[in-house]
Amino acid sequence: MHGILEHAKSNGDGLGNTEPGGPAQSAELPVLIVGGGPTGLLSAYMLSKHGIKSLLIEKYPERLAAPKAHALCPRSLEICRQYGLDTNAMRKLGTPREDASWVNFVTDLSRDHIGLLPYERMDAGVLEHTPEFVAKELEHDPNVEIRKNVAFITSRQVPEPSKKKYTWLTLMLEVDDHVISTVEERSTKAQWQVRSRHVLACDGAKSQVRADLAIESEDETMMTIHFKANLRSVVGERTGMLYWITDPACSGFIIAYDLDANHVLISNFNSKKNPVNSWSQELAQTTIAAAIGQKVPFEVLSYRPWLLSRKVANQYRQGNIFLYVSPGSGTVSSRLNHNVSRVGDAAHSFPPTGGLGLNSGIADAHNIVYKVAAVHHGWATPSILRTYEDDRRQIALVNSTQSVKNGKKIFSFLKALGTAGIDDMEEARRNLYKSVHDPAKQDMIAREIEGQREHFDNLGLHIGYVYGDKTTSPHASKFSPKFTPGGRLPHAWIKPRLSAASFNVVPLDVSYVKEFPQAVIDDRQFSMLDLVEFDSFTLIVSSHDTWAPRVGQLDKIFQSSGINLRLRSFDNDFEFVYEEQLQMYNDGSGILHGSGLLVRPDQHLLGFLDAKSTAEDLASLILAHVGK
Repeated sequence: MHGILEHAKSNGDGLGNTEPGGPAQSAELPVLIVGGGPTGLLSAYMLSKHGIKSLLIEKYPERLAAPKAHALCPRSLEICRQYGLDTNAMRKLGTPREDASWVNFVTDLSRDHIGLLPYERMDAGVLEHTPEFVAKELEHDPNVEIRKNVAFITSRQVPEPSKKKYTWLTLMLEVDDHVISTVEERSTKAQWQVRSRHVLACDGAKSQVRADLAIESEDETMMTIHFKANLRSVVGERTGMLYWITDPACSGFIIAYDLDANHVLISNFNSKKNPVNSWSQELAQTTIAAAIGQKVPFEVLSYRPWLLSRKVANQYRQGNIFLYVSPGSGTVSSRLNHNVSRVGDAAHSFPPTGGLGLNSGIADAHNIVYKVAAVHHGWATPSILRTYEDDRRQIALVNSTQSVKNGKKIFSFLKALGTAGIDDMEEARRNLYKSVHDPAKQDMIAREIEGQREHFDNLGLHIGYVYGDKTTSPHASKFSPKFTPGGRLPHAWIKPRLSAASFNVVPLDVSYVKEFPQAVIDDRQFSMLDLVEFDSFTLIVSSHDTWAPRVGQLDKIFQSSGINLRLRSFDNDFEFVYEEQLQMYNDGSGILHGSGLLVRPDQHLLGFLDAKSTAEDLASLILAHVGK
């Protein structure tokens, strides 16, 4: 493959080393993405949709065998859909709805069933609030170069004012407002310096970018064991996405990606008794056998320690370096260089059972990418990048608080079973089975299980957050549509007045909800969210003719700035499928009385305009957001 780094080899200019002691080389591009997990790949894909080239480096030569995150929330599917990914196909790749509807609390898979809870709102009613293979999409994308087995070494921000000389490694550099990053090919130790305008740090909870920026974290080690087994005969009718194993011999949870074959056990092991470096194939097999509880053929595919931290970064961005969130559990504190953003676990991470990590990372990417694109294409000033931290860090803090709350409730549950805080495993096991079979304790155990409900039902966190709102919802499961600036545009089912092609997305297929008759399936193919395209602001109104003249005046106001605004009207472009959802919109925004909803490119509300608002009022909202 002849790409950016090979080009640098043939055009070295004294900025790095191709090999120890060898000549120095450099490469230049708009965006460097560190980390080839879901958030990194999606960021590269979305940037390409905006016409921006990126180099994505991933330190591992192959994808890790054991999956970590196990659920895409409705908001993540909405984001993927907006950028043209086939969410109908994605849904078919997942665990069947009939197998994934429950969280089971068990001693092990074969013995006592302690209780169960619904898993993440699988009921049909959730579709009233939301209509809802990235690597393959990038295989032939000319805007994205992916390099595996390439590690990030370090980066430095180059300040904006005039050109100055800076010491880089042992060399003197003369550069302007960019980030200089050193990357290394792990097999050959060849190094390059990559000069980019922005760096997106998507390299996970053990982020090298975060370490380079002196970010501290507090970690807890769990063991992830990926195994193959047919567990359908073991669980019988007790199907579910998660199995919470309470037996101290293998305390943790099983994620049942495919009951017939594919599973992961995440075990909270005693690192004093069994240090990470003492783990072996035999110990992994013993742990899996204890979790299953009966002799069933299985194969351990891999086992890896998983560091979970419990902090949220003090800063998500310094300059043009940005950090994202990703699967895990955590909090970090740091000072960031100006041009680096953290995305995913690099910015925050959360215990995997809550489903907050990966989904928060995708939302991080969604938020920062259109802003980077706006600056790159010149229709926003760099000040818009400051809103990334303003928007996303508060969401991470709320999710982190929920994560701690979940952890306390799980501890309370284990305490009720008599296993919490007991170092002697046999004593803890005796307490467990005595409690499970004690009639006097059943009501208390049932209450403790009910107390776990919002651990596995986070609809309010997934789609109910409002940028700029620092209040915390008292219950993560509760959701109601919010017509307020910073909130996600509320979902409603709509139909195109002309052709489906006018929406620029493929129709949704909700036939996976077996309860729906064909008429309902036919009615639920498009959402209000489909009106919003990722490269423009959107104004949603009732009357096209009333607002079109005002929108037409914006060209003079914006003066070829590159800002795009699309007008979508109830009388010209779409109609509501359900009268009650039209009424919800009118109650929340006054759309039938001449008001307009102004929506950001990321489908969040920017503001409202009343019937008397002028073109200048509309322009001022947009210009304030883009920093002009």
